[in-house]
Amino acid sequence: MTATRKKNPGGRGRGVGRPRAGKANVREGLIDAAIAEFIRTGIRATSLRVVAEAAGVTPAMLHYYFGDKRQLILAVVEERLLPALAPMRAGIEAGGSNPVELANLFVNGVGGMVAAHPWLPPLWIREVLCEGGALREHMFKRAIPQLPQLLAQRFAAAQAQGRLAPDLDPRLMVVSLVGLTLFPAAGAPIWRQMFDAGDLDDDALRRHTLALLGHGMGARWPGRSKARRKPE
Repeated sequence: MTATRKKNPGGRGRGVGRPRAGKANVREGLIDAAIAEFIRTGIRATSLRVVAEAAGVTPAMLHYYFGDKRQLILAVVEERLLPALAPMRAGIEAGGSNPVELANLFVNGVGGMVAAHPWLPPLWIREVLCEGGALREHMFKRAIPQLPQLLAQRFAAAQAQGRLAPDLDPRLMVVSLVGLTLFPAAGAPIWRQMFDAGDLDDDALRRHTLALLGHGMGARWPGRSKARRKPE
């Protein structure tokens, strides 16, 4: 007796290699696995098979969603990196030329970004800042083509108005901001172990950076406690 083949309610058979219903999170899981492997061994050294194994799926499933490695990398940029950077960028673009406000926006923006996306600093260091990083070209074209210039221009305007110390270079202000935020975040496991500083969380690092910048720019930082004068 020939077995009766059950019909699909939709009237169409499921193609070979297609995910079953209810697996909408497979794609997100594949991107998560890709980011973890990119951080661990680097994008160029990571194969699609390794990503598939880390995500617990077959290579065929990975190919179904992304086709090839280039499309997977583009998905990481478009669906993770750009959305992660968007809030900080919007806040800075909407800000004024007050140097304290600009630095505040940048530091708090990076702090919020790192808290929400802890994978971003190590991926940024490895694949954007390091020579030969596979994401450098993507990020300079899509994520940060105008932001550093905008910050430098606003710092220069503030300096011309006497609101930024004259011995500071507006361009290097941007470099300093990156160095005081993304680098400490990426190296947190090292310096926390080195100083036995498990009590210093991301918020403590942010407060320290804001205080350091406030003193360095010779500006009074919003919320910084004023020194009380002793009664004579």
